[in-house]
Amino acid sequence: MSFGALTRLQQGLAALKADHLERRRRLFDGAQGAHVTIDGQRVISFCSNDYLGLAADPALVAAAHVALDQCGVGAGAAHLIAGHHRYHHEFEAAFARFVGKPAALLFSTGYMANLGVLTAMVGRRGEVFADKLNHASLVDAAQLSGASFTRYRHHDLAQLEGQLVASTAQDKLIVSDLVFSMDGDVARVDSLLDLAERHDAWLYLDDAHGFGVLNDGRGGLTERTRASDRVIYLATLGKAAGVSGAAVAAHEAVIDWLVQKARAYIYTTASPPMLAACLLESLRQIEAGGMRRARLRSHIMQLRDGLAGFKLGALMPSDTPIQPLLIGENADAVRLSLALLQRGLLVPAIRTPTVPAHTARLRITLSAAHSADDVAQLVEALHAIV
Repeated sequence: MSFGALTRLQQGLAALKADHLERRRRLFDGAQGAHVTIDGQRVISFCSNDYLGLAADPALVAAAHVALDQCGVGAGAAHLIAGHHRYHHEFEAAFARFVGKPAALLFSTGYMANLGVLTAMVGRRGEVFADKLNHASLVDAAQLSGASFTRYRHHDLAQLEGQLVASTAQDKLIVSDLVFSMDGDVARVDSLLDLAERHDAWLYLDDAHGFGVLNDGRGGLTERTRASDRVIYLATLGKAAGVSGAAVAAHEAVIDWLVQKARAYIYTTASPPMLAACLLESLRQIEAGGMRRARLRSHIMQLRDGLAGFKLGALMPSDTPIQPLLIGENADAVRLSLALLQRGLLVPAIRTPTVPAHTARLRITLSAAHSADDVAQLVEALHAIV
């Protein structure tokens, strides 16, 4: 027999379905790649964040086998108890060197890293200033930190400066995605650093989608932001790096403080050492991945040239592997996504609340694992279904 709360859930689910907002998990089988099997159908995938094609790379698979034989499956304990393995330690040092920061800390996920950093770095006497298009994990982290939470319009640094001037907080922290996950555009990090310096604030940059791709793979930091002690840098490691987890790089004192105070790091079992061993190999592949990145850039140019003048929408400005095709209404975006799937092309429809109302889109993500023919098939199919 149903009861009130359950009935309201059921009504809510029915409303989501009626508004074309219902989401469901697709069943994936086999290894990640450009060509995959989803719900029993073989498709070309344009929805993965495996930008360099490393998720099933033989070198990473081999590193996993070696580490599995050496250290087994699980870490067995939290990092501060007995779970901090040599592989974790070596990866942190290698990551810090690679991105040009003094020290680094490995978290199990990007979401946990954002929770850990923001809640450790600011509290009730602090204030977080956030771009309105930041990832949901940054929004949640800011709210959980206990600090005042102030948001500025996307890329509106004049509004941000006014907010900083008005703030009386003891500790200020500016936080921004570096590559915005639904639009594909890039933050103006040097300008953000200018504001952080003028108003004595930390600058936290979440580079989930730039690491491995931008700046010879080292991510979206500039020389200034790399050298600044007030910049805290996050890279997630389940996208271009092809594995799992996230690493935060910063001044040694910041990393030491996070080890002491970041609850999302302290109170969880360490990730399997095998994953850290894979990440060490991933760093080597990223550093030597110039040809992969060149192929990825070629795919981006091919897609943008091919969809110039597309009748049902337009590609949003982006030089990154995230190429959003703005459609408008939820129902139209879902219809196009399903039409592409019928042609063997997997492209997700992104709808509210992930993006603002009337800005539903097809979020096309490209990978070095794609071929030029894969991209050509997508372009041809989009023009054909108009």
